[in-house]
Parts: sequence; structure tokens; C-alpha cells
Amino acid sequence: MRTEKKHELAIKRRWRVRKKVIGTIARPRMSVKFSGQHIYVQFIDDSAGKTLAAVTTRDKAVAKSPARANVEVAVAIGKLAAEAAKAAQITTVVFDRGSARYHGKVKALADATREGGINF
Repeated sequence: MRTEKKHELAIKRRWRVRKKVIGTIARPRMSVKFSGQHIYVQFIDDSAGKTLAAVTTRDKAVAKSPARANVEVAVAIGKLAAEAAKAAQITTVVFDRGSARYHGKVKALADATREGGINF
């Protein structure tokens, strides 16, 4: 399968998820993005168009760990995301996995965030 076709399918998957997942101030959207080396997590209020909290592997506190987007780093980012959400007084979220499938890194990050006390 050519890379253009894979990219088009990923875009379709992302928008299929996004049209169902909408964040509000009471229940923000937890958006997760994985690149080859980094993991990005944002808590977004879609009604106001604002990011309430964010955690990435590019932060100085996390950057000392190996710069790979693997399962171990996803667990660490999930725990930090839960702490950041609690600091912003967020307890429940809707999970936006983007175009990623729910297994491996995505599942590990979600489980670590749940263990940190965030409900979704």
C-alpha cells in the first residue's frame, strides 16, 4: 500500500473519531498525538477553543528520559498527564486517540492516566 493511501486512511480515521468526541469545560477532550520520537497530550475545551493543560516528552522534566515514543515513556507521560489534569482541576475527560488504534502505546498511556485518577 502506498504511503499516500495510508495517510488518507489515517486522516479518515482521525476525523471519524473527532466527530464523535467533543470536549466541554465540565468534561474536556484528552487529545493524544504520537510522533516517531515524542508523545503529546492536551486537555482541550472545544467550546471555548482553549487548551487547559498539556504534557509532552519535550518538556524539560521529561526530556532526560530516552527520546522514544515507546510503551514505557507512554506510561510515564500518562502519569504526568494525570497530575497536570488534577492541577487544572480536571477529573473526567473524553479520550481522543486521533488516528492511532487503541493498543500498545495508546492503551498504556490511557491505563496510566486512569491509574492517576482521571476518569474516561
